[in-house]
Amino acid sequence: MLPITTSAQEHTKKKPWLNCLFHDTDKTAIKKPDEFGISEKDYAPLSNINSDIVDRIQGSMFGLAVGDALGAHVEFRPHSYLVVNPVKDLEEGGTWGLARGQFTDDTSMALCLALSLIACQDFVSYDQLVRYKWWYRYGYMSSTGHCFDIGAATKDSIQEFEKRQKQFAHDHSIHLDQIDFLSNRDLLQAFDVKCSKEGVAGNGALMRLVPVPIFFFRHPVAAVEYSGISNIITHGDEKAYDACRYYGALIVAVLHGANKNELTSNTFYDDHLIWFGHRALHPEVMTVARGSYKRPGGYQDGIRGKGYVINALEAALWAFWSDEDSFEKGALNAVNLGDDTDTTAAIYGQLAGAYYGYKKLPTKWSRIARGYRTSLTD
Repeated sequence: MLPITTSAQEHTKKKPWLNCLFHDTDKTAIKKPDEFGISEKDYAPLSNINSDIVDRIQGSMFGLAVGDALGAHVEFRPHSYLVVNPVKDLEEGGTWGLARGQFTDDTSMALCLALSLIACQDFVSYDQLVRYKWWYRYGYMSSTGHCFDIGAATKDSIQEFEKRQKQFAHDHSIHLDQIDFLSNRDLLQAFDVKCSKEGVAGNGALMRLVPVPIFFFRHPVAAVEYSGISNIITHGDEKAYDACRYYGALIVAVLHGANKNELTSNTFYDDHLIWFGHRALHPEVMTVARGSYKRPGGYQDGIRGKGYVINALEAALWAFWSDEDSFEKGALNAVNLGDDTDTTAAIYGQLAGAYYGYKKLPTKWSRIARGYRTSLTD
């Protein structure tokens, strides 16, 4: 078991902007990520990290958000619709009626996860669930100020977490106003954070993954293991767990200088066995790792942008493998597979954004989404 070493409460008191901030005392209008008014004094500069690494870290978060925003307006549209009406750029309206550049649940949950890691300076599953709950209940980290597009498995897990919180507060004589800010290590370890039903194998954890591998990239074994653990609190299936471990390892490898041939090698798992703790991947995940996504025909060859985690992993890797070193091409190809358009592109964007770096992402998209840049990358 990897350790929990710090207190969420200690850090959130020092940086209150990491918590829910509202425009009114009645707490009816939450501040959106672009309304925080964060200045340089509010965060620690990444002066101790190589500038190329910083660019890749920013690219990974921004890549996720851009992919998410690209697919948002056509989410749930089938491939047949997108053959006739292909997505070519960021658009507004559509499924959720969003403005150009606004993101959905994929990015909101990734921001929740990122801020938990920053606030705790550690991996604390309980604090992550608290922030997911804030998103669900108050619209924390939502681009619109409201929770929308929440997946069924995620919703079920958050509701289960709330039930457990209430029972835990009763059993340990903790006031409900304080239950979100547990700081006692023994209490944190006593709380059962595995809130998912068994057999939940959707892509709802893979879509938010990237803060974990970029936060722990200097420690690959921990980064890979925590990538898996970040999944099981809301998605309990072994396939989803191992999909996150594998994808997390790819992102870590990017930050350690891996080139594209190494990342897409059919022996990537074998070459990084130590990172995986010498533990095998689920057979279906291993099939993907062995190159099942390398299908030149894409959709015609069976690649699908579905919510099932194996489909999602395969589709994102296909987009990366076939993007001809163009983030724009890969992201659009991911979206135009259809169905879970935003999530497929968001998963692609995590890896591709890290690989290409923020400075090499399309400037036409970075200009549109510039209002979110501070909350996403700083």
